[in-house]
Amino acid sequence: MCLVVVAYDIHDSYRLVVAGNRDEFHSRPTREAHWWEDEPDIAGGRDLLQGGTWLAMHRNGRFATVTNFRGAGAAPERPLSRGHLVSGFLRSELAPLAYLQSIQGDAYAGFNLIVADKRALAYCSNRGDTPRELAPGVYGLANTRLDAHGERIGRPRDRLNQLLNENRVDSGVLMELLDDRESSSTNPLDAPFVVTPEFGTRCSTTVMVQSDGSWQLAERRYDPSGNRSGETLITEHG
Repeated sequence: MCLVVVAYDIHDSYRLVVAGNRDEFHSRPTREAHWWEDEPDIAGGRDLLQGGTWLAMHRNGRFATVTNFRGAGAAPERPLSRGHLVSGFLRSELAPLAYLQSIQGDAYAGFNLIVADKRALAYCSNRGDTPRELAPGVYGLANTRLDAHGERIGRPRDRLNQLLNENRVDSGVLMELLDDRESSSTNPLDAPFVVTPEFGTRCSTTVMVQSDGSWQLAERRYDPSGNRSGETLITEHG
């Protein structure tokens, strides 16, 4: 992912609510969200170059998402795929914090990683943020530190908080939240939803995990012009 907002344990019906945009080169081969054939308990999109993913769910309710961290620190000569950090957590039985503490961060280019199970939500970055559990609340993450300042994170995060307070939480309104193409900057990469000919928002994904463990993952895909090109809905009962 390149932008993700997360609400954790602040709603009576939903333990976890996630909305995120994946920004990537349009030429990079990708498969839409699906139940993986080689990992049948994992659901999410797939990067067909490295085999990892940017966001996924396990059938048992475990969740993980990763963003690239830009502009700080040198990458290793042969970095491991950051997308495998997501699937690694989903197949692990470690608690969220313990999994993050087990990662050898210097083996990867810059990343932020958020993971959750039924008991905890945790975050780490290999660019200076040590692993820690997160308290109930609403968080925003892009390609810098968690809850960094700026409208690209702040506006979607504030909108998610508003929707929760109004008890208006469904995949449709979350997709609208993510389809925000405005920016006070002239740089199109500063908008929450990015549209450029070669690089942009490839898909928007929402995750809603209910208190009983049931969950749904919705994905909406876009072409290089920012037009919708497909949708997928995956559900699992608790």
